[in-house]
Amino acid sequence: MANLDKRPLSPFMLGQTYRFQITSVMSLLHRMTGVVLALAAFGFSWWIMSMALGGGYAECATAVTSSLPGKIVLFLISLALMYHLFNGIRHLAWDAGFGFRIPQVYASGYTVLALTVVSTLILWFVAMSGGAA
Repeated sequence: MANLDKRPLSPFMLGQTYRFQITSVMSLLHRMTGVVLALAAFGFSWWIMSMALGGGYAECATAVTSSLPGKIVLFLISLALMYHLFNGIRHLAWDAGFGFRIPQVYASGYTVLALTVVSTLILWFVAMSGGAA
């Protein structure tokens, strides 16, 4: 037990020793978007219940979701949904044994990011144009 204070310490992960890599950032983002989507499910449930109850509840839900802060939150939730969807498909490909070489890992990571941005923008373009693209 006397040697415990002489052991080398592991460097702090967010310090100067380690650099962020796309793989570690995307792993962290996948977990965070999963939590965001789980919390958003409560908001979606509130919205569904408000619409089912009608009257003032539906008006309140409509006012919240059509306000600028409401639209920003909905945009961020849709961004999280698209990212989680495409990164989940990437994980399914890994589960099937595809894409483990480093260039493939990076290419699939950048593809997920590009698909996330493009699909979210298309979704919002269609939603804002009244559904007629």
